[in-house]
Amino acid sequence: MSASPLNVVHTENAPAAIGPYSQAVSVNGFVYCSGQIPLNPKTMEIVAGGVQEQTRQVLVNLKAVLEAAGSDLEHVVKTLVFLKDMNSFTAMNEIYGEFFATHKPARAAVEVARLPKDVLVEIECVAVVKKATGKL
Repeated sequence: MSASPLNVVHTENAPAAIGPYSQAVSVNGFVYCSGQIPLNPKTMEIVAGGVQEQTRQVLVNLKAVLEAAGSDLEHVVKTLVFLKDMNSFTAMNEIYGEFFATHKPARAAVEVARLPKDVLVEIECVAVVKKATGKL
């Protein structure tokens, strides 16, 4: 049995990696997205505003990476949300719910001491890669 090749995913529609990692890697029908922070992909600057604005940008970035990998938010099976302050959970969750209104993947949310560039939120995910027909 041969191993499925690893496919490195890259898109200009999401922030470039700011370290030795890929935006995502797909293998065996799954795409593993690195954590996204609220960087504008064109300027590589953190978006202005609070946790809601940052969450929106993070999810827009994840959506772009998923699309580059042949997937989308409807095929996400698991997310992991990192928050600078768990008191921001409700505000983050309001925006998160806009992106996952009908499809609700498994999720964990944790408070962390610090995030890259001192942002308020980071989200990573795992999704299924759509087949050529666009269906699982």
